[in-house]
Amino acid sequence: MFITFEGIEGTGKSTQIALLKEYMQARGERVVVTLEPGGSRIGAELRRVLLALENRDLTSQAELFLYLADRAQHVAQVVRPALASGAVVLCDRFADSTVAYQGYGRGMDPELLHRLNAVAVDGLWPELTILLDLDPVIGLERAVARNLSEGKTNAEGRFEAESLAFHSRVREGFLKLAAAHPERISVVDATGTPEEIAPRVRALVEARLHA
Repeated sequence: MFITFEGIEGTGKSTQIALLKEYMQARGERVVVTLEPGGSRIGAELRRVLLALENRDLTSQAELFLYLADRAQHVAQVVRPALASGAVVLCDRFADSTVAYQGYGRGMDPELLHRLNAVAVDGLWPELTILLDLDPVIGLERAVARNLSEGKTNAEGRFEAESLAFHSRVREGFLKLAAAHPERISVVDATGTPEEIAPRVRALVEARLHA
């Protein structure tokens, strides 16, 4: 089963993925956790370019194609082989992020992005996408505090440096995607504590597993 987690900065995706991994492993599942950008060897190099604060001059078009390159490599080398081996794959961001960030955030054509994503994923789409939804003000505060505590302000702070208006557009984009694809995308309120949110995530996964 292929499960992706989406949301603006600071929604707690990595925390919820870790909690879900622990829960699923306790059930006897083999779980592979990965992320975008950076889930493959080549992707790790692309991640450094895409997220570094010093690369704020990266054009929207260049940013888009770097993300698509990362995704194509990630699907071919990590996600598809893991699924073929019988593992559950939990991925921090996937194709929906491109539509939300580069489409609604940057103003690029969402329909074009859907078509380009289709090439990059080569027919592989998540069975379930969990959208962690949060007020951008809260999300940015969390994300900036996290980067400061982990010493990543320069290495991974390019999107945190974007305006509140940008992150509001991205959130709107995610919610529009959820409304357009209710069969795949489930919205979870991310304002609570991790321990409060985790049961909601588990319930969605269990429902999909037993559908």
